[in-house]
Amino acid sequence: MKNEQNAYILSILVENTPGVLSQVARLFSRKGYNIDSIASGTTEDPLVTRITIVIAGDEGMITHITAQLRKLLPVISVKVLSTANSVQRELVLVKVRAETREKKDEIIQTANVFRASVVDMSRETLTIAIIGDEGKAAALLDLLRDLGILEVVRTGTIAIERGRNTIYDNNKEKGEFNYGKNVL
Repeated sequence: MKNEQNAYILSILVENTPGVLSQVARLFSRKGYNIDSIASGTTEDPLVTRITIVIAGDEGMITHITAQLRKLLPVISVKVLSTANSVQRELVLVKVRAETREKKDEIIQTANVFRASVVDMSRETLTIAIIGDEGKAAALLDLLRDLGILEVVRTGTIAIERGRNTIYDNNKEKGEFNYGKNVL
């Protein structure tokens, strides 16, 4: 019997130090796990970075990788977010061929249906920005494909838990996997 593969969203708080993103990504590589999406950026504290990783796997794999992540010295917190209890968004930029006024109008009308924005315009192209979940972006891309997509850039998924719960609720306890952090 084959293990069922589901998409999992991992939210990871790390110390904002050089090489930390590479260290986290290498852990996935060493274990032979493929990362579907990875996004990182500083939090409200400039000394802390939040990394959001989307991977396909089973529950056992997720339990294993989260335990391994928690052992890394720069990791502050790891939380698995469910799609039902979190808000996920992705930014997608799409450059579309638009040589005529009629084609530009059609692209703009299509973008408006999805609440996307025109962020750049030239004589021959329009660049559209859409922020939303993966399904919304896929639907827009599907329609724009017929109009002549030239290029697509995606940020990867970012996610935050709904309601009062935060990633800080899942911080390492004092001293847990914290050996050597303040030793020099």
